[in-house]
Amino acid sequence: MAAPLRIGLLLYPDCMPAGLFAFADLLHASNRRVGRTLFEARHVALHAGPVACAHGVSLLATDSLERVELDALLVPGFWAESAPQVDALLDAHLALVRALAEAGKRLQLWSYCTGVCLLAAAGRLNGQPATVTWWLAETMRQRHAKVHWQSEQNCIFNAKTATASGVNGYLPIAQALIERRVSAAIFRDLTRLMVLPRPALPHAAFQGASLMEQSGTLLRQLHALIEQLPAEQIRVAVLASRLGISERTLARRVSSETGRPLATFARRVKLNQVSERLTLTALPVSSISAELGFSSDSNLRRMFKELTGLTPAEYRQKFARL
Repeated sequence: MAAPLRIGLLLYPDCMPAGLFAFADLLHASNRRVGRTLFEARHVALHAGPVACAHGVSLLATDSLERVELDALLVPGFWAESAPQVDALLDAHLALVRALAEAGKRLQLWSYCTGVCLLAAAGRLNGQPATVTWWLAETMRQRHAKVHWQSEQNCIFNAKTATASGVNGYLPIAQALIERRVSAAIFRDLTRLMVLPRPALPHAAFQGASLMEQSGTLLRQLHALIEQLPAEQIRVAVLASRLGISERTLARRVSSETGRPLATFARRVKLNQVSERLTLTALPVSSISAELGFSSDSNLRRMFKELTGLTPAEYRQKFARL
């Protein structure tokens, strides 16, 4: 009988621990489902003891990262809305970055959301493909050029590392782990039993397209405005006027903060609304087109296929949650 996989759930000041709890619950449920201990999960930190996590939550790290024997370590993200905020946290955790850099080469390192930045800073992703939360993609390419960034992917697995984007990035990591060591059928049973969010990933074209994933106040205001306007009324002059800034400033800010031209950002937000209606409702395309203000059904279909490579019907068949 194989020994249990020893997994450390990393705590550090200001980390977001919710994903660690959900990840640990899935592992515990897997153990219960098969009637034996396949996974051993424990909270670890740079030093054992209480850790002040995000939003005033204090959690106890039972083991020191440098002293405990582990097979794998899961690194959660931290709350940040800009590259300077990421830099500030990394500067505050240089000792942790150094410990990650010096961790044994046999240790598997998994990270998600902004936690990927810690592994990148530690040099543990060099020479490998990796992904990161979309709004940090350009910054990571500039600062960690030795990593083969593939930010269009939601989750990437290598022999000793795994990276996933978004605050729910722990889910595809847990899914791959449980399916590999238990079974895909049991993972499906667990997700249904535990009423977890559906782990199926959205189309890569819409990664980071939700309002909550926008990295700053202007982007959130712009995103909300685009969703409110009919598609045919979305023009740079209209957006800039509504936001009270010049067209040139708006275009420059969007390009700087997203790495995308304003027109591309706006089209993606509007078509994300189309994708949500295709996956969450049974409305015909003609009704979706009229509701969201496209000039014609054919125009919506053309734009949607250009972005996703799929017709609305094909997209609904592949991603529908009904």
